[in-house]
Amino acid sequence: MATWLVVGLGNPGPTYASTRHNVGFMVADELAARARAPFSAPRGMRADVCETRVAASGMGGVGADAERVVLLKPRTFMNESGAAVAKAAAFFKIDPDHVVAIHDELDLDFGQLRLKSGGGDNGHNGLRSMRAHLGTGDFFRVRFGIGRPPGRQDPAAYVLAPIPTALREDYAVETGRVADAVEALLLDGLAPAQNRFNS
Repeated sequence: MATWLVVGLGNPGPTYASTRHNVGFMVADELAARARAPFSAPRGMRADVCETRVAASGMGGVGADAERVVLLKPRTFMNESGAAVAKAAAFFKIDPDHVVAIHDELDLDFGQLRLKSGGGDNGHNGLRSMRAHLGTGDFFRVRFGIGRPPGRQDPAAYVLAPIPTALREDYAVETGRVADAVEALLLDGLAPAQNRFNS
């Protein structure tokens, strides 16, 4: 049975932990928490890795229908994410069509979510790096809408600024919904998951 590689895109370290650019990490953490499985940092992997399974009962589920899932949080910075992703894909023998990237998306309003397969990188450095290192853009993307910055604020400053305290609860709710969408994608396939979650 094929293994899935689910990549949360973000930047490592406490400085970036609660920024909009790290919503991919937040979703990966939520999926690992649901599986009750810890992340570890295998030697030479350049990423935090959590190995689990997904079944009809959800992350961490068991049974004949359970599929293997590797959750990945690159320890490289965002613009070098692809190096860690390609290394993990090679190590676990996972083809790009079983890779899922979870990332922040400026062009979707906060609370909007889109699942898709393939496409460009839309200026997202993590996706650009993944395309370069995997040699293809034909992997799944789960796009977590964070909205555009207000006024004339620089988009780079906006995505790297801490999520305002007043919005943290909303982000926690949204993180759970995006994690639900990832589970649906793995279990049911793209079209059913899109029908349920794309907004």
